[in-house]
Amino acid sequence: MNTIQAGFARVNITPPMGIPIAGYYKVRLAEKVLDELEATALAVTDGKETLLLVSVDIIEMPAPYSDPIRERIARETGVPDDHILLCCTHTHTGPKLDGEEEPELRAAYFRFLSSRLTDVCRFALRDMTPARMGWAVSHAPGIAFIRRYRMKDGTIHTNPGIRNPDTVAPVGVPNDQVSVARFDREDGGSVVLAHFGCHPDTIGGCVISADWPGFVRRTLEKALDNTRCIFLNGAQGDVNHVNTQPGPGDLNGLTMDFDDVMRGYDHTRHMGRAVAGAVLQVIDKVQWTDDTAVHGAQQVISCPSNRPRPEELPLARQIDALHRAGRDSEIPYQGMQLTTVVAEADRMLQLEHGPEAFPLRISAASIGPLALAGIPGEPFADTGRAIQRAEGWDLVLPLCCTNGYENYFPLLEDFREGGYEARSCLFQAGVAEKITDQCLALLRSFRG
Repeated sequence: MNTIQAGFARVNITPPMGIPIAGYYKVRLAEKVLDELEATALAVTDGKETLLLVSVDIIEMPAPYSDPIRERIARETGVPDDHILLCCTHTHTGPKLDGEEEPELRAAYFRFLSSRLTDVCRFALRDMTPARMGWAVSHAPGIAFIRRYRMKDGTIHTNPGIRNPDTVAPVGVPNDQVSVARFDREDGGSVVLAHFGCHPDTIGGCVISADWPGFVRRTLEKALDNTRCIFLNGAQGDVNHVNTQPGPGDLNGLTMDFDDVMRGYDHTRHMGRAVAGAVLQVIDKVQWTDDTAVHGAQQVISCPSNRPRPEELPLARQIDALHRAGRDSEIPYQGMQLTTVVAEADRMLQLEHGPEAFPLRISAASIGPLALAGIPGEPFADTGRAIQRAEGWDLVLPLCCTNGYENYFPLLEDFREGGYEARSCLFQAGVAEKITDQCLALLRSFRG
């Protein structure tokens, strides 16, 4: 055994029924629980520095919510604020923390969530015991797809539908890498960290579910004796589960939803099993390491906002008014294109009077040869690849929705081409490249 110690804990964070569910620019109130939402914590120390990784089954925690929770955890555990990574799995069937609907219910749930996340960190720290760490890389092909497509008219559409004859090709390549870290503890148990990048948006409706990340955890814990699992989502801003050119059997367990996206709980289970299967392929062949150094650091950067031009505002107000009045049928778009123009109008009105820039908290951590880069929103697959190429590390995990949530982060070319993510983005072009540079700078600082 080397000198590292690892601890694990999990708590239930399922909200009450009636709470707003995040996503889709439409009101959804929870009516049913398909499976429980959870928060999972991994605590690691090298005897000098301690790191807390917390995976939370909700879509996002913007800074006004994540900052006070992280500060409370630091105050009550003694772990420095910049060594705490609160990572949302980004499930689209989890509670919405901000917004206008059900303010009392949301406020009560936030108080509950703050207490539970503090609890799970304390439990993980108490559970720490000597361990050794190993890492491995696997792949889960055929379950994640770029969702931005070039159309025959030259435009870019997000989720253009199944077998759309106007579709030319996806704009980009998904990353099917599954990254694995294994902690074998002196008490005989193991903790597995699994990492994969894809939207957990396979269910829809007014239900509560951890989506496929929950199935990853449950599948691995059933398959491996005395093993617990923490899942961290990767660079998924332009990646989801939709196969627009399905073959035989690919549509099993899926039905078309309102936004031209096929969803279904059976497919949720399929994705979870596929990622878990990739982990199982390599879990017994990890590369063990004697490097036990633990580091953590965070840096807040400022990024210019994507404010509208004055001539864009009249149409934005018209679209927003129709949408809020429930008159989407009067907006001349359907499916995901309707969502795109509604989201774009929302962005314009939100930024009509500023601010001129937004702060973004960039987080980084390392455990031996394993590096983690936390991004407060949704990076694209190519951003994840750029971070994974950071020099000096055996394995780098880009993490979405970590220590805040501030929107999508398209790359320069994506802004030029358009599409839902770029048109709704709160930031000016260049934000993804600035985030990448800061992630790489923080990781370099750990290596001196």
